Amino acid sequence: MAGNKPKFSEGEKVLCFHGPLMYEAKCLKVQLKDKVHQYFIHYSGWKKSWDEWVPESRVLKHNDTNLQKQKDLKKQHELQAKAKRMSAKIGRETPDKKDIDSEGSRASTPLEKTETPLLKGQRSQKRAAAPTPAKSVKATPVPPKKNKVDTYVETEEEYLAKVEIKIRIPDELKSWLVDDWDLVTRQRKLTNLPAKLTVEKILDDYVKSKVNGKGTSNAKDSIVQECVAGIKDYFNTTLGTQLLYKFERLQYSDVIKENPDKKPTDIYGVYHLLRLFTKLGGYLAYTPLDERMVQLLQNNVNDLLR
Repeated sequence: MAGNKPKFSEGEKVLCFHGPLMYEAKCLKVQLKDKVHQYFIHYSGWKKSWDEWVPESRVLKHNDTNLQKQKDLKKQHELQAKAKRMSAKIGRETPDKKDIDSEGSRASTPLEKTETPLLKGQRSQKRAAAPTPAKSVKATPVPPKKNKVDTYVETEEEYLAKVEIKIRIPDELKSWLVDDWDLVTRQRKLTNLPAKLTVEKILDDYVKSKVNGKGTSNAKDSIVQECVAGIKDYFNTTLGTQLLYKFERLQYSDVIKENPDKKPTDIYGVYHLLRLFTKLGGYLAYTPLDERMVQLLQNNVNDLLR
């Protein structure tokens, strides 16, 4: 139940939930109905036909903290769409539990520490530090859909309480990540691009090492292929906004312009792929995959990292 004074005033610029996403808006009117404040909202950039009365629980202050939350929700929404497509494909052919639990042969392609000039001459040491996540760039909101409105609004407690799915990074690879962080952020050194051993090549070689190689496809092979396709999608989607340090962003902008026909998986190599794996568990926590599908993806990622 709201107090006598509304949190937002007429003419104030705000952020407003519409379904699972937030949009920039303006508060046009305020009313007290059934002892609860309501606000007549106009979504910035959209026709007046989208204007609507909303409860106070759907409105947030227009500040840096909530703008960052808006970006995060937008990114999670994009990843969920990709996960739904992957889940639909994987769900057509699901192996028995013994196939899920069984461990196949290890990947034939090692993650060569010397393939990138960035780490030449460096000695890996076990350290506890981890790369600092890069700030994401501003995302363009998707138009609110008036039909089939999701009336459920995630609370801040639910948003912060998402359970992260664990991806096991071997100790040796953790030390690579620490050296990578040190060389880029402290020593301000950049890796040569395109990488000699790209993410695309690493993942394709992993698939080749896992499929039966007899020219026929089975359920387990199909799952490996779909999981790897999902990892590639995550990498291409998140690299520019989530996986780069500030010092690398200019290089990223230049190399994308120089290679307009290539995806990030065709340009970047093993160290940026490792950075993805440090964040992948958090991304999976926001996907609509069921427990069995998440386990399949986890098993393949952990197998790849060995």
